[in-house]
Amino acid sequence: MVWLLRALAGPVLWAALFSLVYALHGTGCGLGWTDRPVLFTDLHHIAMWVAWLAGLALHVVLVLTMPVGSGRARTVTAAGAWIGLVASVFTLFPVVVTSTCF
Repeated sequence: MVWLLRALAGPVLWAALFSLVYALHGTGCGLGWTDRPVLFTDLHHIAMWVAWLAGLALHVVLVLTMPVGSGRARTVTAAGAWIGLVASVFTLFPVVVTSTCF
């Protein structure tokens, strides 16, 4: 039964990261973070980049700590970890890179 929890860890981490990045987007637009310059961009984009990269790092840790061996449990666990990583890259990249407040 532990393998089922590990298999769902990737998609659950994606869902949490997706919610966090979109919450930061809405909060940043609502509170005017785009008017606060930080380095070469604004606080709004820095917050989303930091959250997204931290989430991707957690996904990479999840992929690297997959159990060894063979069988269905290992295959399903590996698939869940990779699905979460790929979903986090492809669904959040456009938001983090090109988001603007209107």
